[in-house]
Amino acid sequence: MSRLILFNKPCGVLTQFSDTEGRPTLADYIPVPGVYAAGRLDADSEGLVVLTDDGALQARISDPRHKLAKTYWAQVEGLVTDDALRVLATGVDLADFVTRPCEARRVAEPQGLWDRNPPIRIRASIPTSWLQLVLREGKNRQVRRMTARVGFPTLRLIRWAVGDWTLEGLAPGQWRELAIPGQPQGKFRVKGRDASFNRGVNSTLPNYKLKENP
Repeated sequence: MSRLILFNKPCGVLTQFSDTEGRPTLADYIPVPGVYAAGRLDADSEGLVVLTDDGALQARISDPRHKLAKTYWAQVEGLVTDDALRVLATGVDLADFVTRPCEARRVAEPQGLWDRNPPIRIRASIPTSWLQLVLREGKNRQVRRMTARVGFPTLRLIRWAVGDWTLEGLAPGQWRELAIPGQPQGKFRVKGRDASFNRGVNSTLPNYKLKENP
């Protein structure tokens, strides 16, 4: 039976299972042989990474041709303007390519959001705001490049969802295995570095609620 794992990647963890420089990798959190990440997430970004041992499923999740929506929460420097939102939504010219149209809106800070380690650097004289972006492509550091291009550099970036899969109930460093539809019902599991701490836990965080800012 194919395996499908949802992992809440902490900041600083590489989306690979080995590293010659000794940096944290997926192997430090997920002791499951034969699975690989379906798509990458930058080391300094956080959030949902989907892993599977099914090559065809991995391709369907990661290949932009399938246009699987990926939802990001971005904390940016400054108060985002309507003009910036319009450019983000219609397409941003990044010199080497123009981004596809996407969904972009202002939101309130997600409730119950965990602290980032290390914390982001905030300048006291400059306010910050939150965006929700839903993309159907995934070029290298695309969200950060998009927000910087319209004048609002990203300070913190969290991938909340890939398609219908979300981070709901997963604390940083935890993972859950899901049954794949059409196959025998699998066991749902939540794991982390400390198995005794996570044993039997199905939901470790409150439900996230987002409110759109005016």
